[in-house]
Amino acid sequence: MTHTLTVYDPGHFHAALLLCRRNSRVDRTVHVYAPPGPDVEKFIALIDGFNGREEEPTDWRLECHIGGDALDAMLADRRGRIVILAGRNGPRLALMHRLHDAGLHVLADKPWLTDSAALPHLAAITGAPPLAVDIMTGRHSAFAGLRKAVINTPSVFGALGADGEQPALEFTSRHHLLKTVGGRPLQRPAWFYDVSVQGDGLVDIQSHYVDQAQWIIAEGHRFVAERDWEILDAERWTTPVPLDLFRESTGEAAFPESLSHAVEDDLLHLACNGRIDYRLCGVRVRQYCDWGLREADGGGDIQAFAARGENAELTVQHGPETGFQPEMRLRLNSDRGLAAALGQWRAEYPSLEIKPSDGGHILSLGPTSEVGHDAQFPLMLEQFLDLVEADAWPADLAARIRARYTLLARARDRALSL
Repeated sequence: MTHTLTVYDPGHFHAALLLCRRNSRVDRTVHVYAPPGPDVEKFIALIDGFNGREEEPTDWRLECHIGGDALDAMLADRRGRIVILAGRNGPRLALMHRLHDAGLHVLADKPWLTDSAALPHLAAITGAPPLAVDIMTGRHSAFAGLRKAVINTPSVFGALGADGEQPALEFTSRHHLLKTVGGRPLQRPAWFYDVSVQGDGLVDIQSHYVDQAQWIIAEGHRFVAERDWEILDAERWTTPVPLDLFRESTGEAAFPESLSHAVEDDLLHLACNGRIDYRLCGVRVRQYCDWGLREADGGGDIQAFAARGENAELTVQHGPETGFQPEMRLRLNSDRGLAAALGQWRAEYPSLEIKPSDGGHILSLGPTSEVGHDAQFPLMLEQFLDLVEADAWPADLAARIRARYTLLARARDRALSL
């Protein structure tokens, strides 16, 4: 079966990454509908770059429909059954609701909402087909899969969060407003700095961490919002963004008028940081994400993870101290059962290596085992096409998406009410 893809108003490079590899299941003509402007121009340039590279070039042919009536034109033309969305997040769910009512499958980047006002749209589009699926790439990472396998081995790890004194799962990260992607400085659209459009520190990066927590704690579970989770605490705070950095990262000369409420003395107070504490199926989780201004030369995002069980603690560090490569450490109260568990883990991850370290063991995978960030997007598209061809929407997937964004919206409500 060959599928025709339509990309609508691509304002984020994730839309292009879905097409960074050839795909025999997708018609080489991809339809693009968008208002005129730099967002769609950058998308076209990325696709042209994939087509023109020396190694494994793609062969996409873009048929572009650019104009102020792009949405109405897309719905009238109806080029295929699948629409890709990646860009402005604030109006995302209302748009998805309209596409859903038109009978179109949607694969959309995260986050799907920026506040709880959009929740009625979420309920409508996840209640019945056609498909509405978010681009959650972390589950395609071999490293994340190994992490999950270790935690879900009771003979070694024990019960997750048995003591309850600390979070059983803890996700921490620092991202940067000025960063390099694919060897080039990332140019952000001006609307990225508007939390009502992009999303704030409680809904953006945090959506990935809720998905990871759901995967680790209860894969396949049919989550029910507010039955399976309890928000314990949430807070949001700002990063001061100087005008010169805004200019450098966007190419715009000044802060737009729409951001004037958050600007003081040429500093934009961007509410991009957040922390959420909650219980998921009784397991305590903490998620923390903040943003710095510029990544260091040769650096990147800084991430940390911890999982605590009754017999072990698993940590992952990814930052300057590890050369910006993930390092996984397993600390055990007892090595009993470890040899048998290694056999189980190596059956799925043959390149797994383990070596003693201070206070525990370091687990590592061969460099060819890991699927990099960009390469996970075509895999996400493949997974989505499988669902389309099966003409089925697993009930646990729909429930997981609905619960995830409801949790984030309610955590944001809580933080803003304090």
